[in-house]
Amino acid sequence: MTHCDYHGPEESLVRRAAITLKLCDHWVNGSLVAAPTSSLPAPVGGVRNWDYRYAWIRDAAFAVFAMRRIGFVGEADAFLGWVLDAFEQSGRPRIMYDVDGRPVPDEVEDGELEGYRRSGPVRWGNGAADQRQHDIYGEVLDCADQWLRSCGDLQPDLWHSLAGLADLAGQAWRQPDQGIWEVRGEGRVFTYSAGMCQVAVDRAAAIGARLGLPGQVAAWRASAERLRHLILTQSWNEEARSLREHLDGSGGLDASLLALPLRRVVPADHPRMVATTSAIADRLSAGGGLLYRYLHDQSPDGVPGDEGAFLLCSFWLVDNLVRQGRVGEADELYASLCARASPLGLLPEQIDPSTGGFIGNFPQAFSHIGVIASGVNLTRAKAGATA
Repeated sequence: MTHCDYHGPEESLVRRAAITLKLCDHWVNGSLVAAPTSSLPAPVGGVRNWDYRYAWIRDAAFAVFAMRRIGFVGEADAFLGWVLDAFEQSGRPRIMYDVDGRPVPDEVEDGELEGYRRSGPVRWGNGAADQRQHDIYGEVLDCADQWLRSCGDLQPDLWHSLAGLADLAGQAWRQPDQGIWEVRGEGRVFTYSAGMCQVAVDRAAAIGARLGLPGQVAAWRASAERLRHLILTQSWNEEARSLREHLDGSGGLDASLLALPLRRVVPADHPRMVATTSAIADRLSAGGGLLYRYLHDQSPDGVPGDEGAFLLCSFWLVDNLVRQGRVGEADELYASLCARASPLGLLPEQIDPSTGGFIGNFPQAFSHIGVIASGVNLTRAKAGATA
């Protein structure tokens, strides 16, 4: 771990999280799997058993962003090259690939295996691979912007590809998709997806203006501002006093909205974001600082049964509290989440709120990303407070 540049809260666990992400990373080509396991149930006895041994564009982008912040800059370079090559080979952007950039196999159930603790079905492949998820445009453009700010070399063909993704994002946000949580029911215009399309056009405008590149810089900038305004106005539900999961203000609360300030879509201290943060912390609470992604009776996802608390959402809450100046609360929550790690410093996708037990695929890249990103945010906030 000679590249690790982190000195802050839970330093040993942050280093362990970085090692875990590196072990999920394909060191040759830059891809990164969401988890090295398949079909570990969430919860035990349920049917939410998925194969996570593939490279999601979203998960990998979150990972390289977190790793960059603690000194691992080469990972972002490798990932960007890998994902654009994968897009070109597949003829269109897909949400996930295998580690070699090939299509993910069709999802099948293995009737010969009973599953972990007899929680079948065991699945190989992933049926979400062909879903429409518009956030991938923002993930790639955001990664490219970070890379170029650290002196990456932008070739004309690369800019042509990035500009094309921005153009797609400028239209895609109007169309229903399956969202970050990969619902297996009817698509909707999700607020988070629209927010990541905003990220795509915003970063394209920033790159084009900064480097004097050809492209629709003014149109992208106008589109970014329009989308930011739409998110703050149209997804706001006055009765609920919060932003909602769908851009028309309908649907339930969605913990993914906590990620919007982290991608600079809306300010964390905007009154409507502050209200949304409080609503999510209160109404999606699973107790003990844990959060559900959403409530299934308000946000049906097309899969039977409930699930546990999703760890990354609680780390997002830490980050919002930090940005809202509530550093003491954030520090306390962060410590409680880190205390849930196994003796080896590993975390699952979800926690069973009733027992504290680990559920879902393990170890989960998303959860270790949260350990790193929130640790960095807390460290910087504390340094600012004492400066």
